[in-house]
Amino acid sequence: MKYLLWLLKAAIFFTLFAFALNNQQDATVYFFFGTQWRAPMVLLVLSAFAIGMVVGVLGMVPRWWMHRCAARRQQAAPVADAPATPPPSASATAPDSTPHGI
Repeated sequence: MKYLLWLLKAAIFFTLFAFALNNQQDATVYFFFGTQWRAPMVLLVLSAFAIGMVVGVLGMVPRWWMHRCAARRQQAAPVADAPATPPPSASATAPDSTPHGI
């Protein structure tokens, strides 16, 4: 399993590396008020991907905080339906007489 994971990581790396080698020509991004940015195409594409990831994560942060607060509140609240005595341990119960196995 460990070798399969390394193989997957290597395949992703070499795919991104080939993408970078195939997109080395310059590209220009025009912003407002006549400003522009000239950079290799791969840099522009990967930076747009990174900015999209950051915007996506920032969009999910409020929901993550809401779920964390709800989990904390649920953990801190006493459970009303809990039995007063703990359940018996597994060693205290009688073993099952039915055979199990293959």
